[in-house]
Amino acid sequence: MTRVATMADIQAMEETSLADRNLPASTYEAIRQSAARTPGAPALHFFLKGELYDKGASFTYGQLLGAIHQTANLFHSLGIGPGQVVSMLLPNLPQALFTIFGGEAAGVVSPINPLLEPQTVADIMNASGAEALVTLAPFPGVDIWEKATSVAAQVPSVKTVLAVDLADFIPDMPKAELPARVGQATVLDFNAAVARQPGDRLVSGREIGPDEIASYFHTGGTTGAPKIARHTHRNEVFDAWSSAEVLQVTPDQVFFCGLPLYHVNAVIVTGLIPWSRGASMVLGTPQGYREPTLMPNFWKMVEHYRVSFFSGVPTVYAGLLQVPIGDADVSSLDFAICGAAPMPVEVFREFERRSGLRILEGYGLTEGTCVSSVNPPDGERRVGSIGFRLPYQEMITVRVGEDGVGEPCAADEIGSVLIRGDNVFPGYLEESQNQHIWVDLGDGGGPWLDTGDLARMDAEGYFWLTGRQKELIIRGGHNIDPKTIEDPLHKHPAVALAAAVGRPDARVGELPVAYVQLRPDAAVSEEELLSFAREHIGERAAVPKRIVIIDALPLTAVGKIFKPALVRMQIEEAVGEILAGIDGVSKADVSAQADSLHGTVVRIRITPAPDVDAEVARAAVSEIMGHYAFHYELS
Repeated sequence: MTRVATMADIQAMEETSLADRNLPASTYEAIRQSAARTPGAPALHFFLKGELYDKGASFTYGQLLGAIHQTANLFHSLGIGPGQVVSMLLPNLPQALFTIFGGEAAGVVSPINPLLEPQTVADIMNASGAEALVTLAPFPGVDIWEKATSVAAQVPSVKTVLAVDLADFIPDMPKAELPARVGQATVLDFNAAVARQPGDRLVSGREIGPDEIASYFHTGGTTGAPKIARHTHRNEVFDAWSSAEVLQVTPDQVFFCGLPLYHVNAVIVTGLIPWSRGASMVLGTPQGYREPTLMPNFWKMVEHYRVSFFSGVPTVYAGLLQVPIGDADVSSLDFAICGAAPMPVEVFREFERRSGLRILEGYGLTEGTCVSSVNPPDGERRVGSIGFRLPYQEMITVRVGEDGVGEPCAADEIGSVLIRGDNVFPGYLEESQNQHIWVDLGDGGGPWLDTGDLARMDAEGYFWLTGRQKELIIRGGHNIDPKTIEDPLHKHPAVALAAAVGRPDARVGELPVAYVQLRPDAAVSEEELLSFAREHIGERAAVPKRIVIIDALPLTAVGKIFKPALVRMQIEEAVGEILAGIDGVSKADVSAQADSLHGTVVRIRITPAPDVDAEVARAAVSEIMGHYAFHYELS
């Protein structure tokens, strides 16, 4: 395995052609090969609550492959074949993993966020033509079954609903009573139906080609009209293989999965990567990191399972900072990955100081399967950067013009991030959504995917994100499409224009805020608009924390809403409010401005309170500002 410390190491890897690497043809084959090598090795551990981390279910590689065979065979018996879709509406359970990889072995799997509103789930399933739905059986305090039955009635293509019963994990708890049908669909107990299937082979005899579609992932946790990204088996196998090469994954490692399994990060980074290398996964609670007793017991769990790797978003690391390691032995930890949103520098440094763990910041997107770049585990980790590109995946920054043709950027020049390689998806399911995502540079290597992100690449090959063309609001690692907020607000009779942007937040990164310009002579209060938004926005996380009525929204020269100005207004307001509460500072002037190197720079000028030393005031402000990801200058 090649040691990756510099960009030259990645280039050295590429001297061997990718074809000579002999990658498995499918995700099924990748897992089958690991099971063939070490059938008795541990593959999966699962526990129901953080406080019960040392109790739960375990599976060897032989048992894992058997469960994937049985699940794929069940889907095959229900008529699911290549190109036909199984939707999944489940929390983090072993059956979710069996569904994902069994679904890919039988046909196409479509994991869906259970927190989405029923209408949004139905829209995704209708768009995919789902024929089966795997979901949670009725269980006290959980509304997934009610949501699933509501959705199934709205999706005529669904013929079978398969229910996973949480009671199967709880001794002496009676199982839920299931109806025989939900609308037009037959209802089956998932575990009972799977148990009747053979576990030693794929009954279909299917030989899966690398360019066959493996999965549909809807983009973002809270997007508006569903965008469904298609992934091929080649996409998923390559992304897992290339990432594992950089991360130097070995069979003795233990990966912890706490992110949701409807998201590519959990499926690829803490699923397919370890399972393609013979390593093991610990699946922590149905709610993942959100389960109330997981974080307080996290370090004990690490010691118990000898966890060597986990992946999280900045809020996870900020939360773990509140949990003392105590006498827990966490020496097994090698590193952790942070993605989905920029990591505040202060959180990064403090976490590494307390835990001794190396954090590798990375970058990826659903359209690139998952991972596209990461800081090197053996080389210099540049705090705030997203590291080097993956081996065999091209990644550049360019100036993109209206004709779709771009010129490469110079070192440290901000441009659009383009990627090209075997991890880049073949496009969205809805063809009309593919019209403006490809860029042809005329270099003979085929089209590039325009990620919609802005970045600069320094002279050593490290990438630094500076902004987003696509204007997503990233709340706790989940993507919120501004249109999810703006479209409903535009339906209000008093609203002429609406624009949603992110407000900096130390805990979740960004919170949605909407600016509204009213129609002439219209009268409505901000509270009335907020009430309207709560009623009409289909995802709770997207409901804006505040609606600001403004005389006129800023516009570009061609009449488009100029959102960067609104983003800077929110930064100035949020930072101003934060600094106003700091002891030792009597006054703070905040100015957020465009910057050619960082995208946005926040300039702060403070006046210390009487009898307060300037350096004391400066230190207090620096500590607070370290919890935010944007660049700032303090005087």
